[in-house]
Amino acid sequence: MPDRKNIAREIFRQTLASIDIPGTMERKLLLEGKRLVLPDAPVDLSEISEVRVVASGKAAHAMVAGLPCILPDGLPVRGVVSASTKPVVAGPGLRYFLGGHPLPNAAGWRAAEAILALLQPCTAETLVLFLVSGGGSALLELPLDPTLSLEDVQAIYRALVTCGAPIDAVNAVRKHFSAVKGGRLAVAAGPAQKITLAVTDVPVGNDSALASGPTLPDPTTIADVAQILEQYGLRKQFPPTLLRWLDAGNMPETPKADHPAFRNAYFLLLLGMDDLFHAAHHAVEAHGYLTCCDNTTDDWPLEKAVDFLLAQLADWQRENVGQRVAIIADGEISAPVTGDGIGGRNSAFVLACVERIAGGNITVCSVGTDGIDGNSPAAGAIADGQTLARARAAGMDPADFFRRSDAFTFFNRLDDAIITGLTGNNLRDLRIFLAEPKT
Repeated sequence: MPDRKNIAREIFRQTLASIDIPGTMERKLLLEGKRLVLPDAPVDLSEISEVRVVASGKAAHAMVAGLPCILPDGLPVRGVVSASTKPVVAGPGLRYFLGGHPLPNAAGWRAAEAILALLQPCTAETLVLFLVSGGGSALLELPLDPTLSLEDVQAIYRALVTCGAPIDAVNAVRKHFSAVKGGRLAVAAGPAQKITLAVTDVPVGNDSALASGPTLPDPTTIADVAQILEQYGLRKQFPPTLLRWLDAGNMPETPKADHPAFRNAYFLLLLGMDDLFHAAHHAVEAHGYLTCCDNTTDDWPLEKAVDFLLAQLADWQRENVGQRVAIIADGEISAPVTGDGIGGRNSAFVLACVERIAGGNITVCSVGTDGIDGNSPAAGAIADGQTLARARAAGMDPADFFRRSDAFTFFNRLDDAIITGLTGNNLRDLRIFLAEPKT
């Protein structure tokens, strides 16, 4: 394997190590006797008699593993965890549920019921720790309308994720029909002291989109929901049970910023885009590359993002003649599925670069920090200037694999799929471009 591909793999490994969740919790949160020192908001735990833990999302287990460093000994702890995998080691006092993703399942439904039961008796002497990460929308769900079945909820989710609406619109609808989204878990905890720790896979400044904002005020309204249903033709796809509930005017508004439930609530972004960029930037420059971070392409179509980032790399090379240079990008891109192959947006992104970088001195790597890329077992893939020649020697046409949405198969045959297994984290996707000086 050419050295640059080894370097790119090592950069990803070092980045993941730097955003380790338990280590980040220990570094960013400080326990001083009976005080939990959060950024700008120390919390006095001397009058707290019990702790309730609510953890949901792909990073739930890693966040639970970091709890011992922020809680004083002797406080009784009970909690509910809904994740996509089983824990390696179960925490004392915690109930675990294996939720579904991308569609909710019966376990995620039961987890939501267990959480509401856990929060119902909270008092002012209760501390509730909400540990929230990406994937939490599907992993934890319970409808407000008790006549809706699990099959109805799955039909709603299926319609929402395939209608072409942006994630903000999808979440606006989810929040309004759910008993555990759009700030409703904060309301359920009543007078308790509430702290939300978040590991986010959503754009900066859009915190309420993370897991559909279970503990944050919801800026969207019922009027927004009505407009979204109309714009994306969702009434034709939603189950009749939900439509009858909506048409009867039974949908309540989500809690807003002036709701008393948020007066004693604190939200901390534990890990986000800046943390991912900082870790990756440090790792790339440690390998001798002059590095530029660019977040412009977040939420862009795949081919537009490829064009832009390769052009940025070329400009960066011209500005720094004779030096090793790199571009780092994060965020998610849209990659329409046009076939029935195996892969995801990260491997598809790299596949779209293969012919563009052929014969050159550029290496491209795109990976999901959760270790998941679409329906494949990989986190993503890697390619360099020799990939096209190697593929053709193996009888593979990149354009054909791209049309069939089979990017994982393409790179796996070349031993260029990046397979990490589930990482226990869930920030955004990471793209790395490395270039050597032109000769």
